Amino acid sequence: MALKPEPTAPFHSVQHALRVLETISRRANGVTDAQIARETGLPTGHLAHMLSMLRREGYVEQLTDGAYVVGDSLLLLGSGGNRDAALRDKLQLTLDELRDSVGAAVYISRYIDGEVKILHYADGPQAPKVNEWAEFRRTAHASAVGKCLLAQLDHDGRMDHLSRHKTARLTSRTITNEKVLFHKLDSQPPTVPVLDLQEYAVGTVCAAVPITAGSTVGCLALSMPLEHAHRLRQAADALNRGAAPVLLSLAI
Repeated sequence: MALKPEPTAPFHSVQHALRVLETISRRANGVTDAQIARETGLPTGHLAHMLSMLRREGYVEQLTDGAYVVGDSLLLLGSGGNRDAALRDKLQLTLDELRDSVGAAVYISRYIDGEVKILHYADGPQAPKVNEWAEFRRTAHASAVGKCLLAQLDHDGRMDHLSRHKTARLTSRTITNEKVLFHKLDSQPPTVPVLDLQEYAVGTVCAAVPITAGSTVGCLALSMPLEHAHRLRQAADALNRGAAPVLLSLAI
């Protein structure tokens, strides 16, 4: 399976964050933001935003003298045998917070061995998850999750997927023509959320953004009932901003 070459915006943010964390990790006694800026080459404004996110996520801590040191989240994710459990806990906490901030159910999905898989999700009474009335793995052409994952594959990868999972019509809005679907995927800017406006299920709207690094194809998604559709664009933008912490957890 080959990937399309464009990296996403969250990927760039994560690359910067990893450079910052590497710089901080090398200094057991702490390092100032001025030193971090010199060593990473990041602009002061961008670095301040990055350090704020890293503090919020528990990856770094700020000492009373202003210096930065490694935080508990980074120590847990870097610890051998406990890493898988720590990663699950960290992702769930991040998703729970993201669910509350965007006001919608949120999901992490990956394309694994040629199939769409939902790996983690966070829902609640005010943020119901999608009713999987048709298997997600068979309906990638219709869902925001599936389209976001397919958009990250090359032509052969998409053709392989659709040779195994036909483009069935699920609602009156479902795209079933492969050429139309591929054109839509190719014209999708990598930094703009993919939308599903009742293409998978009547009464549900969704959005997804890519969280991809290396050879791993993944996405972060949200869903909400149709009556909240007026909030979809705003929620999708918030989801996009929240993608970097999720990808960072997966990358460490």
